[in-house]
Amino acid sequence: MDLRVSLIQSDLHWHNVAANRAMFEEKMLLLPETDLIVLPEMFSTGFSMDAPALAEEMNGETVAWMRKMAQAQKSVVMGSLIIKDQGNYYNRLIWMRPDGTFEKYDKRHLFRMAGECETYSPGKERLIVELKGWRICPLVCYDLRFPVFSRNTPITYDVVIYIASWPNKRRLAWQTLLRARAIENLAYSIGVNRVGTDGNGHLYAGDTSCYNLLGEELTHHEHEEAVTTVVLSKEHLEETREKLPWNIDADNFTLTD
Repeated sequence: MDLRVSLIQSDLHWHNVAANRAMFEEKMLLLPETDLIVLPEMFSTGFSMDAPALAEEMNGETVAWMRKMAQAQKSVVMGSLIIKDQGNYYNRLIWMRPDGTFEKYDKRHLFRMAGECETYSPGKERLIVELKGWRICPLVCYDLRFPVFSRNTPITYDVVIYIASWPNKRRLAWQTLLRARAIENLAYSIGVNRVGTDGNGHLYAGDTSCYNLLGEELTHHEHEEAVTTVVLSKEHLEETREKLPWNIDADNFTLTD
């Protein structure tokens, strides 16, 4: 069964959680039937180190809003937000199902150059979730630079999705690494980034994209706000893996802390 994935590339209201929820809700209500809706990194606030002022708890309003929207759209909704949990702050990705159950992934690689590692606690475990027979690995922004953590040998996922606040001045790295992750991991690779300028003056180009297993671009949007739904082909996935099983020749090693 093919998978329909809706990607929302948007500007964000700096540190204004209510305005961002309202903005994304308006966009989501216009979507056609879809299986998965993907929002950018820290979609409710923008990429901020002001965690003490902005953090919510898991029983807070934004997680409840994600649950409401997943139920309304009959789709999984995923995105990350600032969460306070047991005294620590996390850049936490939420995978919210229409039935109200969810999974979570705490960003593993924290962006040192912005001081993210001084504000937030890192995650430890990679998350693999299933949706309509597809195995999906959701990751966050800076994780894209570390191919070992995204490694798909043995084959454990069919789609890798990176949500991000990736700046315009490093957009070549974003575009190059997203394509590489598809080719090297025999999986669809999706990146959802924001656009606009944040409260710190950083410009974001967007470049929300999807690549198939051969690295061929299926969709791409730069600079402008855009909502697009891409259809991932199960036939392409299976045929490519059968014809080009280079994972069989991959080097064996184990990732440890």
